Amino acid sequence: MQMKKQHNSGPYKQKSLKQTTIKVTENSPLMNFLQNHFPHQSRTTIKSILVHRQVSIDGRIITRHDHQLQPGQTVTVNWSRAPEEIRYPGLKIIFEDKYLIVIEKEAGMLSIATDKETMKTAYSILSSHVKKNGQKNKIFVVHRLDRETSGIMIFAKNQEVQQKLQERWSETIMERTYVAVAEGSFEKDKGTIINYLYESKALKMYITPDTALGQKAVTHFRVMMKNDSYTLLEINLETGRKNQIRVHMQELGHSIIGDKKYGSTVNPVRRLGLHALIISFIHPESGKIMRFETPVPSIFLKLFRNPKKNPKTTNPDFL
Repeated sequence: MQMKKQHNSGPYKQKSLKQTTIKVTENSPLMNFLQNHFPHQSRTTIKSILVHRQVSIDGRIITRHDHQLQPGQTVTVNWSRAPEEIRYPGLKIIFEDKYLIVIEKEAGMLSIATDKETMKTAYSILSSHVKKNGQKNKIFVVHRLDRETSGIMIFAKNQEVQQKLQERWSETIMERTYVAVAEGSFEKDKGTIINYLYESKALKMYITPDTALGQKAVTHFRVMMKNDSYTLLEINLETGRKNQIRVHMQELGHSIIGDKKYGSTVNPVRRLGLHALIISFIHPESGKIMRFETPVPSIFLKLFRNPKKNPKTTNPDFL
């Protein structure tokens, strides 16, 4: 195994660098890999580095010490601890600079105000947050999540950045990945749904064969885990239409759990079974690729930990 630009000889010398990148050449649990490459660091120190989200694999933050590495992967250790996340009821700020704020929203919180609720929204909380550094500071909505969908959202700190992101959305967004719990057990392990969606006067989305009436919607899905009752899906959006995932799952005959609006008849987790897991985009000012990932909600995973349900998985790291 080879380290890039590493010439350290003494204890804790690694900490003089901002980060260390290592190429994986053989299968190994992550903890063993880190101990082998940093023998002067104690097991406790390595665990702390993992807990504080300082280790990533191919750009994805990993906190599990028993995560299995595979040849060809790249492990990056950031020796400077990431800034503490700022938490508010219903959301936490996971990244902030002078142009953007990236948050993780809880299920049940509105992205922006409606006629019925104007106070407890992600927008209003963030508006108050930025005004702490100046009453003239404002926040701008870049995109939205449904009230009962949890996960990652981006907000802009000025209108110019908002417009740059929205107008170049398809070119700027590198990845949008969701996890969803759908009713029933999928027969296919992966697939793609392509059709056209339009919104009715009742504000519900429908599939239409009329390409002039609807907007093209493309959804890619992959089965992560399943049992006799439910399937956990990894979903990648190629387009971002309103309620796109929810409509497409209903079309497949596997509505998202808790989604009464689009055909679900069960709600074992007392919320919509949809979570915005990953977003990767090109920063509108710096041009750098930004990538953020949140954990799969534990309440989703509990549905697949009952041995009586005959769990099957294609990705043991989710368990």
